[in-house]
Amino acid sequence: MRRVATTDRVPDGRGAVGGPGPGSPGAGRGPARHRRRRRRIGLLIVALVALGALGTLGYQVHQSMPAWYARLWYPLEYEQVIREEAARNDLDPALVAAMIDTESGFVPDSRSAQGAVGLMQVLPETARFVSELPRRPSPPPQPLEDPVINIAYGTRYLRYLIDRLGTVDLALAAYNGGESNLQEWLDEAGARGEELRIPQDIPFAETRGFVGRVQEAVPIYRRAYGDRLFSPSRERAVER
Repeated sequence: MRRVATTDRVPDGRGAVGGPGPGSPGAGRGPARHRRRRRRIGLLIVALVALGALGTLGYQVHQSMPAWYARLWYPLEYEQVIREEAARNDLDPALVAAMIDTESGFVPDSRSAQGAVGLMQVLPETARFVSELPRRPSPPPQPLEDPVINIAYGTRYLRYLIDRLGTVDLALAAYNGGESNLQEWLDEAGARGEELRIPQDIPFAETRGFVGRVQEAVPIYRRAYGDRLFSPSRERAVER
């Protein structure tokens, strides 16, 4: 008797339609995978929100510039020399610190392409001119890389410019751009029947930027260092 072959088979749970059965290794993987994906997306959203909040807080701190934060961005070195020479020349120590930070970043051996030297970027010919002024600094103008000498000559020159020109802003423009250039700008503005606005109307981009940065930095230095840079001097840079 011939045995008849049968094609009927017991389903093994791996058919194309049925999917994994309750006891198979793949059972329940779909929902678990979706839960893990949702959890990762949720964590990503939380991280993005936290970063956004930190960014907003950082922006607010940078805009308000509290004293502790300002000291991170606006350093102060050679503090005693700054105070002494500012007092000697009746200047605001915060103005001197702001100029040094803007000119050289408190790097004493800085040199410009034009040959200006040191913390306050004093030209050798300017130092020689200052050495012939009344109430000139006691040390000779060499070496200009020496912080004490450089600050002494830079502050005495600034005092000369303020006395000659009448305002701190005009003195800053002349300090960086040159007296003769400043006089030319003043004459041109006067010929147009206008006043020279400082720093907006300064033609030299470098000088315009220098004056603007110093104006901005002076009140920040006062706030950041308080009594360490306090002076009852008659010269106060314009606060914004």
